[in-house]
Amino acid sequence: MGNPTSSAATDGNFGNRVRSAVFWRSGTQILAQIIAWGATLAVIRILDPSDYGIFAMTQVILVFLSFLNGYGLASSIIQSEKVEPIRIRQAFGMLLLLNGGIAILQLLLAPVAAEYYRQPIIADLLRVQALIYLATPFMVLPEALLTRELEFKKPAIINLISAVVGAVTALYFAWNGYGVWTLVYAPLAIFWSRAICLVIAVKFFVLPTFNFKGAGAMFGFGATLLASHLFWTIQSQSDIFIAGRFLDPHSLGLYAEALFLTTIFAAKFVPPLNEVAFPAYSRLQSDLSALSWSFMKAVRLIMLISCPLYMGMMVTAGPLVETLFGQKWLEMAPFVAILALAMPVMTLQILFTPANNALGRPQVTAQTNMFGAVLMPITFLIGIQYGVYGLAWGWVIAFPLLTIFTFLLSREHIGISAWDLAKAVWPGLSASAAMAAIVYLVDQMLPEMSVYARLAVLVATGGLAYAGLLFVLARETLMEIIQLILRRKAPEPTEPSEAKTATS
Repeated sequence: MGNPTSSAATDGNFGNRVRSAVFWRSGTQILAQIIAWGATLAVIRILDPSDYGIFAMTQVILVFLSFLNGYGLASSIIQSEKVEPIRIRQAFGMLLLLNGGIAILQLLLAPVAAEYYRQPIIADLLRVQALIYLATPFMVLPEALLTRELEFKKPAIINLISAVVGAVTALYFAWNGYGVWTLVYAPLAIFWSRAICLVIAVKFFVLPTFNFKGAGAMFGFGATLLASHLFWTIQSQSDIFIAGRFLDPHSLGLYAEALFLTTIFAAKFVPPLNEVAFPAYSRLQSDLSALSWSFMKAVRLIMLISCPLYMGMMVTAGPLVETLFGQKWLEMAPFVAILALAMPVMTLQILFTPANNALGRPQVTAQTNMFGAVLMPITFLIGIQYGVYGLAWGWVIAFPLLTIFTFLLSREHIGISAWDLAKAVWPGLSASAAMAAIVYLVDQMLPEMSVYARLAVLVATGGLAYAGLLFVLARETLMEIIQLILRRKAPEPTEPSEAKTATS
């Protein structure tokens, strides 16, 4: 990669703000997730798999309709160099119209969805869940304005508050026997508490306007992201939509929670980092060398974390599931092991989105998601013929193809080659594969013991093995990452001509 010595890349204040943003966004996200997971694991032990199966059916409808909620308008505000007050009022007006319309549409679709899934309770659940959309306008714009300035401290604290509110709500309703309704009331509490806190923190007392004259560029950018999000929704929700018609709630609940467990890192930790990466990449869009260098750094670091996490999850699925979820969930362990194979590739694919969007090329993300919207449903339709196992293997087959497609569309814009990407992925992947083999062998040799002790031994073995293997196989990368964290100035790349090569 080229030497990132120009423009924003050498702006010490900018670098400090990015590091601060990462600290607050990812650091507090970890704490918020610990709170949420603690409540989630407690609730899972109280509720039944069938509750989660029914809830998963409603989520397909929610996620599908949410593509219209106007998050693309917020992204256009972040991406723009200058934002006039009238544009904020216009965006607010559009968000109110969009989300009010979505809420009404969900009310109309509720009985149709209940009939499709053959579960009457789904209609009642969807009617109550429509309240989520009404909170969206009061979350999106205040957070977008803070994100634009790389101000993540306030939203990070608010996320913590809403996590606590959600956890308390979930535990109360689960303990008092509300069953699947627990999974409806907890998100409502999270969304509305977050919306109220953001409005107060940002002092977002803005009057909306429904005169959209002059807002063509903003809405055009948002519309492109809207189409992209629609395709992403189809590819990410098609498995549950298809499986909900063929599987009983118990089996679907096992699969849905296996997917939840395996996508925790990719779905909960990578998006917040991408939220920081988007405005940071936007500042670097005029310096392709600096942007591509930063992108490869992000890939290398994320893969150093995601690969061992998922490889370890694959070989410890049994004791992991029994420890976290309890014995009644042990049937989902094989699905966890299969799905974990696909997740490092999914994590890598997600990392391309903020770079492409920051370069003003959301159409690349849209094209990628369009391809996924065709590939994934076809794969799942074939996989469901073989039951839940076929559905899980569909992820392993389809996501590498989707990631290759994403890379081919993105490489010239970002300024990277296949060799660059392979070098960034290899340290984490190679050390993790060797670590998984060691953990598997140790597991086979262990005597009978409690599941908690077994998991502790395997996790300790994996951690020590990975650290040792990384030191032996990728010492230079390990030291580079340590320097990146400790030093105020980013270390010089080892191949100054790399960016030129990548774009030639």
